[in-house]
Amino acid sequence: MTTIAVIGAGPGLGTAVARRFGREGHAVALIARDQARLDTLAADLAGDGVTARGFTADVRDPKALQTALDAAHATLGPIGILQYSPVPHRDFMRPVLETTPADLAGPVEFSVYGPVAAVQQVLPDMRALGRGTILFVNGGTAVVPHPDRAGTSIAFAAESAYARLLHDTVADEGIHVAQLIIPGAIVPGHHRKDPAVLAETLWGMHRDRQGFRHFADDLDS
Repeated sequence: MTTIAVIGAGPGLGTAVARRFGREGHAVALIARDQARLDTLAADLAGDGVTARGFTADVRDPKALQTALDAAHATLGPIGILQYSPVPHRDFMRPVLETTPADLAGPVEFSVYGPVAAVQQVLPDMRALGRGTILFVNGGTAVVPHPDRAGTSIAFAAESAYARLLHDTVADEGIHVAQLIIPGAIVPGHHRKDPAVLAETLWGMHRDRQGFRHFADDLDS
């Protein structure tokens, strides 16, 4: 089995995805900024029989992100699955008329430079394997821009365009690229947006390899 790299790993969706894919035999590379937190998550997963390791990187630092993915490959083996799902900063969500060029730098680094750096780093592994999956997870503003969340609306749209271009370009190489839109918040206990339910959705997207954009729930929910 190959490794899944979860970028933006946390105690909610990231851990649920790690458990779901780990249950299928995949090793898990957990990537986020806080090593102590990652070590705690990895230890919890080990208790469930999942091989997981934490690697620190800020997604707004492409070199650090690529270094973390390189370390994950060296430690856990080839990365055959990539999930890009960090949670945006609150200061990315300013009203459109109050958003300056400087305010857009962070969202673009987060939602464009980060995923591009990550994809470029893992593509050689996937090409060598002859198969791979790249999963993008975004909020509803990726599809319906919100005037009070200009940064994420603009940056998610760019990320969506990049993901769609990848979907169309690398499919012939056996690499499946898909996007999951999660409108609103991830809600424990929700019948469609509980972390474990979302992890099952993402597993199905990886397994079935059908289509590009998927919705966790209705956009107006």
